[in-house]
Formats: sequence, C-alpha cells, structure tokens
Amino acid sequence: MTNRVLTGITPSGTPHLGNYVGAIRPAIAASRTPGIESFFFLADLHSLIKAQDPQRTQRATLEIAASWLACGLDPEHVWFYRQSDIRETTELMWFLTAIASKGILNRAHAYKAAVDKNREEGLDEDAGVSAGLFMYPVLMAADILIFKANQVPVGRDQIQHIEMARDFAQRFNHVYGREYFPLPEVVIDEQVATLAGLDGRKMSKSYHNTIPLFAPREELKKLVFSILTDSRAPGEPKDTEGSALFQMYQAFATPEQTAAFARAFAEGISWGDAKQQLFERIDGELSPLRERYNALMAEPEKIEALLKRRGQQLRETFAMPLLDELRHAVGLRDLSTAGDIASEDAGAARVAPPQFKQYREKDGRFYFKLTAGDGTLLMQSIGFDSPRDAGQLIAVIKQAEQGDALQSELFKLEAEVDAVLAALAALREDA
Repeated sequence: MTNRVLTGITPSGTPHLGNYVGAIRPAIAASRTPGIESFFFLADLHSLIKAQDPQRTQRATLEIAASWLACGLDPEHVWFYRQSDIRETTELMWFLTAIASKGILNRAHAYKAAVDKNREEGLDEDAGVSAGLFMYPVLMAADILIFKANQVPVGRDQIQHIEMARDFAQRFNHVYGREYFPLPEVVIDEQVATLAGLDGRKMSKSYHNTIPLFAPREELKKLVFSILTDSRAPGEPKDTEGSALFQMYQAFATPEQTAAFARAFAEGISWGDAKQQLFERIDGELSPLRERYNALMAEPEKIEALLKRRGQQLRETFAMPLLDELRHAVGLRDLSTAGDIASEDAGAARVAPPQFKQYREKDGRFYFKLTAGDGTLLMQSIGFDSPRDAGQLIAVIKQAEQGDALQSELFKLEAEVDAVLAALAALREDA
C-alpha cells in the first residue's frame, strides 16, 4: 500500500548549508523510497502571516523552488506544487473552521506565546495578533487533509499542529458520518543533522552565522576560512568534539573520509589546511548544484510553468473530486435533487461523542482535557509527572455521577457541572 508523505516548505529565501544538511538532502533521499508517494509544497499562503512584502514573497518562492529542484528533487517523481495553486485547500479550510473548536486554537503554541508576551509587556492580550496567526493550524490541517496524507515529517515544535489536524479530521468524520479523512501521523527524525555555523552556534539566519547554499565559489571559500577555531598551532593535537569545522566536514564526507580527517586532527593539522580540505569537500558536492540553481534562476518562466502544471494535475487528480464529495457531505448540493436525497441523509450526520484527550506540553508534564462533541472544553487538568497518573485519574472521573465527585485541585471544570456529568454519562453509555 502506498504511503503518502507530505512536506511543507516555507519560502524564506535562499537556504543555507544547515537547511541543506538538516532538511533538503534527507527529504529528497526519503522521497526515493519505494512505496512512498511524496508531496512537497511551497507554503506561500502561510508566509503571508509574517511578511506582507509582495516582491519578497515572489522572490523567496522562486528561490526556494529553484533550490529544491537544483538539489535533486524530481518533479515528475514527486508532487511538487505551490500551496496557493490548490484553490480547494482554502475551501477545505473553511469546512474545517466550521467544526474546529476555538478552545483548541486558543492553546496553539504560537498564539499562546504571542498572548503571553503581550501580558508580560502589559498590553492587550491580542495586540498585534492577526487572525492569520490564530487560524494557522486550520490552514495547515487543510494542507494535510486535502491529499489525505498519512505521514507528515515535522520538527518537534510542529507536533501540536499535526495533533490538531488529527482532531479536526476526526471531528469532521464524526459530524458527517463517514471516514472522509485518514488521521495523519507525525514523523520525527531523531537523527536529523544540526549543523554548526561560523561561530560554533547552530547555523541560523537569526545568528547571522550562515553559509548560503549557493554562494559563489570564492565567497564560499572566504566564509569557510572565517569559521571560528581555537589558537592551537600546527603540530598541536586538536579536538574534534565541539569543533564546528569538523562537524561541517563530517556532514559532507563519507565515514572513511571523516575518520581520516579525525586522525589529521589528532596529528596536529593546521587550521589553514583543515579549512582548505573542508572547502574542497563542500565545494565538490555543491558545485553542480550551484550550476543548476543559477540556470534555473535564469529561466523563472520554466519553474512557473512546472508549478502550474503539477498544481493543475493535483487539483484534477485529488483536490477537485474530494471537494465535490465534501460539498455533498456538508449539504452544499444541487437544490433540484433535494427530494431524492432527503431520505438518504436522514440521520446520517451525527454529533461526535465527548472525549478525554491526553497530551504532553512543552514543560514535559502530562495533561488531559474533556471536550464535548462540538469541541467545547468541559474540563482541564493540571500537569502530571507521568501519563499513567493522568490516565488513572481519568478512569476515576469517568465514574462520577454526582457533582461532589468533580471537586478536586487536580482539574478544573470549564463548564456547568450538569454539562460535565451529562458528558461523562454519555461516555459510560458508549463504553
């Protein structure tokens, strides 16, 4: 069975070596795995939340598209497309918005961080917070569900968004009485490489310590020779551990080459010679990529034609048929057929049952919450040291039949006692 894997690419300008080693190169390699149907999209709609500079958005999208193609992404083997070309995505986003719980969106990490910052500064909680930031998780869910992706590789900071996509998919399936969407699984690569920058810290544009992926040869050499090293002279043994220079070499070398470089460190290679070897190793891999990138950037009309073509193929193959089905599901139908389908849909839609959800927050503690079928938050717990502690308390709460049993410092009721007791009774009936 084919496994669909979806990867979103933020258009943020030309990538650096850290992006290449940690994301681009491994993602392209994974896309060649048998049994995998890969979807890679340029998240230009998402980028509008942070930047409203039209020229910057256009240029960044072009540079990122050219970068992935230059690095070996095969647009005929994978689905490579621009988010904004799939018009059905925003329609699906609205369908999901109609059933998404605001309580869930209130707890999105990015939104909570913005609110917390405003509180600390004595501002209105929502000062400077756009509806786009608040609704970001719903658009991300639509990106995933429009193609019924099975797996979504993300960093740990994005896990919550995948959990939300699962929640929205499950709620839609419950409300409209069929499994329209599979529940996507998060994929975390524990072995993903993090490349050190020029100053030894993680390579990041925010630290201004990056090496652009397609820097011209002379600029690349200059940057490599500016990597921070210690004062040990030629002939003195040098440590590989903690060395940004060694780590960078390792990312572009075979195990055998890396072992030889480690021996050279132990034997006291000069920093100049070490940097020259690193430069030659990096340039050897990137030189053909740089040439392809420059050729692609010289003919942007070819990239535009490719994205338009693949986007239209995706719409016709997946998005348009799915949205036809979903429009029918939610009742956006041909009115002339109303008499024919009245009996067909009688009782088809049903309200989702209440449910307990356990999850782990950034503080490392385990929480649970009880939500009604429409997503309304009914109960919220404090944090627990283990999921077992949270689970044991849930088992006790489920048996509560009187309001007295719902008085505890370990959780807080977010609704009237009667509503919570009714939800617990419904859970016991479904058990």
